[in-house]
Amino acid sequence: MTTQGEIFGTTPKGETVYRVKISGGGLTAHVITWGAVIQDLRLEGHDAPLVLGFDHFDDYPKYSSYFGATPGRVANRIGKGRFTLDGKSYQLDLNQNGDTHLHGGSDGLGKTNWTIVAHAENKVILQVTDPDGRGGYPGNCTVTATYELKADGVLNVLYESVTDQPTLANICQHTYFNLDGRDDVLGHDIMIAADHYLELDEHQVPTGTLVPVAGSAMDLRELGPVRRTGPDGGQVEFDHNFCLSGERVEKRSVALVRSVNSGVTLEVRTTEPGVQLYAGFKLKPTVPGLSGKLYGPYAGLCLETQIWPDAINHAGFPNAVLRPGEVLRQETDYVFSRS
Repeated sequence: MTTQGEIFGTTPKGETVYRVKISGGGLTAHVITWGAVIQDLRLEGHDAPLVLGFDHFDDYPKYSSYFGATPGRVANRIGKGRFTLDGKSYQLDLNQNGDTHLHGGSDGLGKTNWTIVAHAENKVILQVTDPDGRGGYPGNCTVTATYELKADGVLNVLYESVTDQPTLANICQHTYFNLDGRDDVLGHDIMIAADHYLELDEHQVPTGTLVPVAGSAMDLRELGPVRRTGPDGGQVEFDHNFCLSGERVEKRSVALVRSVNSGVTLEVRTTEPGVQLYAGFKLKPTVPGLSGKLYGPYAGLCLETQIWPDAINHAGFPNAVLRPGEVLRQETDYVFSRS
């Protein structure tokens, strides 16, 4: 053990990856410095892990679909990787199918080794500076991640970002949750308090149109199963931004997930204007995850609280521009209970 925690592995670049443990409020979490990843999360009285992850570091760079990671500098997608800021045009790394910028690019924050700056029994603070030009972004952007376990099953996630040049920033937590340890989460019930979601083009980039959820399979305003049939007769492949508000607000409750099999419930409270529900339908790592479990499609679901994707390219979307002297503060509580 060191002041940084225990050594968990070594990156392909030769950097040491550390892991720390935090406990509090009936929860125990393990966090690693690579990607500021929440590697494991457990709830007292419930044996199975609440999240998807790997026991060995080498599996993360090879097989992880951002399991527990902190993607950035801008989470989610930017169409064609292009944007204009203060009259200047930028081209970002096109790391998804050669036509879309996803989660900060091929070398983004979710695949970077962070530094632990503080560690207490129930809290860890990590920090990283995304350098000017990486992925195509302007400015040196420093992001601080604070994970704190509070009373009554609260995992508090706080991201604070600052920059020395006008830039884009949008940080989120990309944990995949599974509340009962079963092979998939289709039996979970879910509620998201959103009247609209974003229409997507063939590259999963928003068209700019807000679609009412009413009368569609995307209507999650009342608690109901993740397993639901879409217009094509198959399971709805959720990978959409649900529009919670037009801007950042005071933290409020926006989503609920429950497993009737385990009695575990997850409530999400956030400051953010959007939440991306990804139901993990593309998952198929070929190596076992936590507890030796092999993950298949729908093995876990993500509730990524964030600014709406591709916001810079759509008038009327929430602001994703960060300027010198400002602090982008994005806070979410993941609240676990068991009945």
